[in-house]
Amino acid sequence: MNGHSSVAVIMETVTEPRARRRMSGSERREQLISISRTLFAEKGFDGTSIEEIAATAQVSKPVVYEHFGGKEGVYAVVVDREMQKLLSMITEALSATHSLIKLERAALALLQYIEESSEGFRILVRDSHAASGTGTFASLISEIASQVEDVLADEFVSRGYDPKLAPMYAQMLVGMVALTGQWWLDVRKPGREEVAAHLVNLAWNGLTGLNPNPEITAATRTQSAIAKPRTSEKEQRDLEKAREKELKEAEKVRQRELKEAEKARVRELKERERLLKEAEKAREREEKIRQREARLAERAARLEQADHPE
Repeated sequence: MNGHSSVAVIMETVTEPRARRRMSGSERREQLISISRTLFAEKGFDGTSIEEIAATAQVSKPVVYEHFGGKEGVYAVVVDREMQKLLSMITEALSATHSLIKLERAALALLQYIEESSEGFRILVRDSHAASGTGTFASLISEIASQVEDVLADEFVSRGYDPKLAPMYAQMLVGMVALTGQWWLDVRKPGREEVAAHLVNLAWNGLTGLNPNPEITAATRTQSAIAKPRTSEKEQRDLEKAREKELKEAEKVRQRELKEAEKARVRELKERERLLKEAEKAREREEKIRQREARLAERAARLEQADHPE
């Protein structure tokens, strides 16, 4: 071991306990989530390792395993938080009374989330990894679309359209906004209110009725300017605890299923081995019978030759 490696080992053994003393368990957990969120956004799930998460947090790998059970665990928590945050923003936007204002605020909510949580949005649209346990970006879009269906159905009824078409139009509308958001994630021009105004212009007026200088309504602009936190810190903590409990229960079920599958595989291997042994014994018995019959036939031939010499 060279000098540099020795220093690294010593530093790890000395600094890690001190770091743990400075941070409570919940503080350490939040630190690991924050670090993992940044790494997942930059490198994706497959490009991020437990070693890198631990090294960035200046802890050992067992600390990460202790909190999350592995990379899949911390990734699931990060994705779940981002999905819940975006969904709550969209849901609040859809609580407005007028359909046009609902559309404006929903578009603004997505763009606001992208602007304020760029790392989270990159994670949602980048990986859609099975390890999240909470679905893909497509499922998130479908969940938002299901909320938009009700808005469109009411609007369709008031205008004499078939409300059964609302689910299809909801997918079209939400898909258009989501794809525009992905494009805006990197370009960031024009500003979010202007982008939202043009989105609503196309969705509300259609190509044949486009407004050359669209703007969001004053009601939406005022609401956007005075937006307040949606839930208290205590409510956020309670929601997080509930989601963590669900994730832990899901992990327990998954581990139990894996153990049962492993037991079944072992039983199958043993049964296959038993059948092979029985087949081998049967072949050996057949071979012995064949050899005995051959010897008996040979002896009978010799006796017959002795009784009838030429």
